[in-house]
Amino acid sequence: MKYTEVIIETTESGIDECCDKLSALGLCEYVIENEADFRSFLENNRQYWDYVDRELEDKYAGVSRIKLYLDEGSEAMLEEIKNAGLEFETNVVDDADWENNWKQYYKPIEIGDRLIVVPEWEETDLNGRVPLRLDPGLMFGTGSHATTRMCLEALQNFDLDGKRVLDLGCGSGILGIGALVLGADSCIGCDIDPKAPDVVMDNAALNGIGADRLKVYAGDIIGDAALRRSLGMGYDIVLANIVSDVIIPLAPLVRPFMAQDAVFITSGIIDGRESDVAAALKSAGFEILTHLHEEEWHCYICK
Repeated sequence: MKYTEVIIETTESGIDECCDKLSALGLCEYVIENEADFRSFLENNRQYWDYVDRELEDKYAGVSRIKLYLDEGSEAMLEEIKNAGLEFETNVVDDADWENNWKQYYKPIEIGDRLIVVPEWEETDLNGRVPLRLDPGLMFGTGSHATTRMCLEALQNFDLDGKRVLDLGCGSGILGIGALVLGADSCIGCDIDPKAPDVVMDNAALNGIGADRLKVYAGDIIGDAALRRSLGMGYDIVLANIVSDVIIPLAPLVRPFMAQDAVFITSGIIDGRESDVAAALKSAGFEILTHLHEEEWHCYICK
């Protein structure tokens, strides 16, 4: 089936008027693309990002538009839109399985010498590697990003047998689950996103891991002292793949979680911020053992 894509170019101040006219025609399902809204979203969610892809910024530069999709053959409705005083362009687009098409971009990823990250719908030859299965569409952490790869590679350099792991900013759970499939005894995860516990446990179940080995909390690890107390102490490995502006205030809070001779693996550090994070780690009493750098990202292994 084909659809007619209707594109209405307008201005920021004209968006509401256009939407009112569409609603008056009974057209209530549409997409608004607006640079001001995009900038506002970024500004109000700075704790979740350290950089924005240039291609994404360019896509929204100077944009104020409305898009809607009509069944092919909706000439009468197009005429009504025109009569409402709205100028537009149209394109014919093919129907697609929007819910599942994104899956074609996720394939098994070999990481380090031992792991292979496998999307849950894929079957692949493991080639003697340890599989880490997950649903990549739920939260950040698929194995494709350099920061995740560096953390998983770093984990493979340690004997995890019987170790306790703490994953701060756990996202999809990929790092904590990775530690468990590599031999760690147990893991506690924490993320500010309230969806994290369900997402992580769903991914854990794909790997045969249950609540006896993995538990996940939702909350603000920096601002909530009670949450920090709930997480306990004595962890052999602490992980934090977040962003620099979170790692810096987090650094002085990590040491109480750690057992003697424990290591802290942290990434999510974009080029230009590595010195700031290194200074914060050293100020918090950490010795940086290893500095990894891949693409424009950095990872520190500390003790």
